[in-house]
Amino acid sequence: QVQLVESGGGLVLAGGSLKLSCAASGRTSSIRAMGWCRQAPGKEREFVTAINWIAGYTYSADSVKGRFTISRDNAKNLVLLQMNSLKPEDTAVYYCTADPRRRRDLNNTDYHYWGQGTQVTVSS
Repeated sequence: QVQLVESGGGLVLAGGSLKLSCAASGRTSSIRAMGWCRQAPGKEREFVTAINWIAGYTYSADSVKGRFTISRDNAKNLVLLQMNSLKPEDTAVYYCTADPRRRRDLNNTDYHYWGQGTQVTVSS
């Protein structure tokens, strides 16, 4: 019912920046939260950051606090991820996520909808 399409991934040097975008379509009125998770090679998927769709509260993993900023445009059904001071350990496939029920307790990977993922590679 909700489709998520990420864009903006690519190759960047350590210390650089990237901005990811996610466009939601379908039954977007059902969205209560959106966020980003990632999966690095050989590792489990992990939570990165999320935003309450209505109130705008944001949550971030400790590993990205102070470096990544999530924002939203409700009218355009977009969520953005500004990534600064990138590190090689940030290399992963980044997935846009959305949930039609949860408004809080978003610091996890339990999202109902997932995008196809976009590769972010950070090199030294």
